[in-house]
This record gives sequence, C-alpha cells and structure tokens, in this order.
Amino acid sequence: MFYYVLKYVLLGPLLRVLFRPRIEGLEHVPARGGAIVAGNHLSFSDHLLMPAMLRRRITFLAKAEYFTGRGPKGRLTAFFFRSAGQIPVDRSGRSAGQSAITEGLEALGRGELLGIYPEGTRSHDGRLYKGKVGVAVMAIRSGVPVVPCAMLGTFELQPPGRKVPRLSGRRVTIRFGEPLDFSRYAGLDGQKAAVRAVTDEIMYAILGLSGQEYVDRYAADVKAEAGPRPGRFPGLRRP
Repeated sequence: MFYYVLKYVLLGPLLRVLFRPRIEGLEHVPARGGAIVAGNHLSFSDHLLMPAMLRRRITFLAKAEYFTGRGPKGRLTAFFFRSAGQIPVDRSGRSAGQSAITEGLEALGRGELLGIYPEGTRSHDGRLYKGKVGVAVMAIRSGVPVVPCAMLGTFELQPPGRKVPRLSGRRVTIRFGEPLDFSRYAGLDGQKAAVRAVTDEIMYAILGLSGQEYVDRYAADVKAEAGPRPGRFPGLRRP
C-alpha cells in the first residue's frame, strides 16, 4: 500500500515537477505478466526515477547495504527500499550470485516486473561496462521477455559521491527498447557460451539506446584498480 502512496502521491509527482523526465518507448514494457527490465546504472537517482515513471510496479534486486545503514540517512534509506518492495541481495561470498538469481526467479514466477542492472554496480565514469550473466540465467530459466532500458542524464544529475541531485541542468530521459526474446536458448542456462551470448545481446541493446562508450570489462574491477576517488579516503568521513 505504501508503495502506491509513495509512487502516486508523494515521490512520483515531486520527481516529475523537479526533473521533468522524458519517457520514450513506454509501450515496450508489458502491461502484465513477468518481465525483466535491464538497464544501465549511472546514479542513485536511477532507483527513484524509473520506478516512479512506470505504470506498473517494479521490483529491483538491491544491494543489502541499502537495508542495513546506520544513522538517520541509513535508516531513511532502509525504510524507503523496504517500503518500495525492493529485494535485498547480499553481494559478498560465493553464494551471492545464486541468491540473487533465486530471488529474481521467485519474483518473476509471481508475474512481477523485475528491474536489474546487469553491470552489477553504478558506473563511476558514465561509461557502460560488461554485463554479469545473472540476468541471462534468469531470462532463460523464466522464459520472460527482457526490456532494455537506458537512463540518460542521471550521471550529470547525481554523479557518484554527490548526495543531493542537481535541480537544474540536463534533462533526464528514460528510454525503453523493444522486448528481447531468448526462448531459442531454452534449457541452455547452464552453458557458459549461451549465457554470455544472451548477456552481451542485452548489453548491446542497452548500448544502442544510451549511446554510451562501452568498456568490455566489469565495472567493479575497473573501480578497484582506480582506487578511491580524489578527495575520498577509506575510513575517513567528512565532518
């Protein structure tokens, strides 16, 4: 119930007034039944803007850290994600990937719209990175269509490290592409070549919508190599 109050009464109208997002290709999102929306991930604002603009409720697999934060901000973030019906996923440990797949398949089995960021983390520089294969495994096992989605302008709106979005500047566009059908891969979710091919096809569709520069590496690996952003030091908090 609170999800719909948040979407239609509180957050949704406010976001429309403040950011005036353009929505393209909304007709490509199925009106009912299980489906995956796979998008690029440029900003924390993605979590707010896309769900608020969709007609259907969408459930995201969100990192568990969003649900365990401390202090006023942490508690507020946890409250928001729980109220919005998002699914916490522990990304640490060897079973993390399987846990995410299991949770996602259960949501799709209930006929829900499932949101996934195949890159696995936010892009730190605005480029599109190599997708992880969990989205392909879920698509093949469930047989549901995958709708590619591109968020444009959210990196400029709220880049990594910025706590409050800018209220002026480039207008945000949310662009949905035609659904992708992977029924030809039925039964091949255990084959590495098949799930890689499906994942790459999804990422190529997102790339076509977003126009980003593509990097054939995992974003998390590139982030780890780059180290802390300038002005950021591990364990040091700003006063």
